[in-house]
Amino acid sequence: MANMPEGSLLWEGSEVFKHNTNLYRYMQWLKETRGLTFSSYEELWRWSVSDLDAFWTSIWDFFDIKASKPYTRVLASRSMPGAQWFPGAELNYAEHALRHDSNEQPAILFQSEVRPFESVSWKQLKEHVASVAAALRNMGVQHGDRVVAYLPNMPEAVIAMLASASIGAVWSSCSPDFGSVSVIDRFRQIEPKVLFAIDGYRYSGKAFDRRPAIQELQQALPTLSHTVLVPYLNPESGVEGLANALLWQDILGQSSTLQFEQVPFDHPLWVLYSSGTTGLPKAIVQGHGGILLEHLKSIGLHLNLTPDDRFFWFTTTGWMMWNVVVSGLLAGSTILLYDGSPGYPDLNVLWEFAEKTGMTVFGTSAGYLTSCMKAGIEPGRDYDLSRLVSMGSTGSPLPPEGFEWVYEHVKKDLWLASTSGGTDVCSSFVTGCPILPVYSGEIQCRSLGVKVEAFDPDGRPVIDEVGELVITEPMPSMPLYFWNDPDNARYRDSYFDMYPGVWRHGDWIKITPRGTAIIYGRSDSTINRLGVRMGTSEIYRTVESLPEVMDSLVIDLEGMEGSSFMPLFVVLQEGIELDDGLKKKIRDQIRKNLSPRHVPDEIYQIREVPRTLNGKKLEVPIKKILLGTPVHKAVNLDSTANPDAVNFFVQLAEQLKAKQNS
Repeated sequence: MANMPEGSLLWEGSEVFKHNTNLYRYMQWLKETRGLTFSSYEELWRWSVSDLDAFWTSIWDFFDIKASKPYTRVLASRSMPGAQWFPGAELNYAEHALRHDSNEQPAILFQSEVRPFESVSWKQLKEHVASVAAALRNMGVQHGDRVVAYLPNMPEAVIAMLASASIGAVWSSCSPDFGSVSVIDRFRQIEPKVLFAIDGYRYSGKAFDRRPAIQELQQALPTLSHTVLVPYLNPESGVEGLANALLWQDILGQSSTLQFEQVPFDHPLWVLYSSGTTGLPKAIVQGHGGILLEHLKSIGLHLNLTPDDRFFWFTTTGWMMWNVVVSGLLAGSTILLYDGSPGYPDLNVLWEFAEKTGMTVFGTSAGYLTSCMKAGIEPGRDYDLSRLVSMGSTGSPLPPEGFEWVYEHVKKDLWLASTSGGTDVCSSFVTGCPILPVYSGEIQCRSLGVKVEAFDPDGRPVIDEVGELVITEPMPSMPLYFWNDPDNARYRDSYFDMYPGVWRHGDWIKITPRGTAIIYGRSDSTINRLGVRMGTSEIYRTVESLPEVMDSLVIDLEGMEGSSFMPLFVVLQEGIELDDGLKKKIRDQIRKNLSPRHVPDEIYQIREVPRTLNGKKLEVPIKKILLGTPVHKAVNLDSTANPDAVNFFVQLAEQLKAKQNS
């Protein structure tokens, strides 16, 4: 299978496999209840994006949505932004996530570098959610108040999120490997009332104390009334030195009946954050109903989750995939949580976790799979993966050799579902499909209900050509709004500035004649490192706060053989040279204030940062040059303020190419 060309057939499910999928059952249900017959997935997709009312009504009915008040229409307004879905309906996301009962399967399985393997039953999950919800009410949290978390991927985070949703509060979370500056930039925008936080965590065998960061958060967030401390690194941790703080174990003791506040379809469920490419990270608000419908469709039809599945995606609470994992509960699946480094003590740790948990769906990043490939590990040989049915890959494009490695070294009979989407909708635009074949280097299909197209520079849809990824019809999980964004000005600028009324996402995509898709990375400057997205502006603010640094440029060259190489370029004060001591200082600054994942792979000293005539850094053109695009195709030098500054990057591109070929 080695060196198979892109587009080679790698896998196709048997007829028995296809007929046992939720998607096949849904198509049969459409035939029986709606009189609709489709001969192919492509036909089904075209119907789903052309008759939005009928499609989303079918999702509502097929997945048996429970609403205390019925909807009056499906799509009251079709405009983007501003589409209004299912007005009149009242429901609750948490009620659907907790409506399953199983004495045979656990709700959550968890392991970390801190704690040994543990299991949470459905009964325990519901009891804990009820207790935390009662505690939040006692703290004065009301409908619409914000509850935030500085927690890792652990059961307590899931419990707190569901408790928040159950009472109509608005949830938001950041991973504790984010420095306090990044967290404050996010949380301060939404003025939270309660903070859940850990005392510390362990990553790659090293302990990280988070109590000083919690104190910084408390000082920077004046709206906080209470902090709930989860003793994690040290089970004996107390609340000394923290204002208005309670211990997690003290709020679990409250016996309470599980209740679900009924909220409008578009009531805010949670706030996710953009990468902060320009200015502060955008606070993206998504609703109970939109997320409920989109995730039921995605996990039910595209990921094919059932109550018998054990669903895992390697993620942190700072990435939208954590929210997707929690939504595995909507299908009654057991969700699997892991907190720690995927490479500690070595890259086998997650495969060992897969064996231990009886994992059926293993989701990870393309970067992790290519790292395993380069490290020469043999998961299929060394571990019992007999229950593993499918693998998911996202975060960056998975190259053809990554596909082939999975089939050669993980499992031959395996459905590999590469996906690509966005935090902005907390879902996939192009994704997996259990009834379609898997082709090397290609994503199987466009997601149902998502009208994905590739636009050429003139805004015309093209097939079999690389273009801008756009969405030309609304989705229920599109942002309701951005927090504190008067008149939706920033919302419009973020997605609708290039094509009015059409969502431009910022990815390069090619739709093939057979309906598969290939993603070629970002068409903007978002940094995506091991699944954690961050904007360049956040890195600039941190690096340029050092007195030695006058200016900087950061580029993520994700897509180079499936790996990520992130160089940082700095302009220093006159007379200062970039020595090892200064490199360490810069790396330490990023590690402390932002994230260890965003520490640059290499730091270069340059004379000046290339800029446009109006002063913007040439991030995307420089990225193209470093990836091998000829200068005349990557940038119009006449539109640059300092064209000579580009020369350094042309020379570096030649060096990187020579190194890659050596």
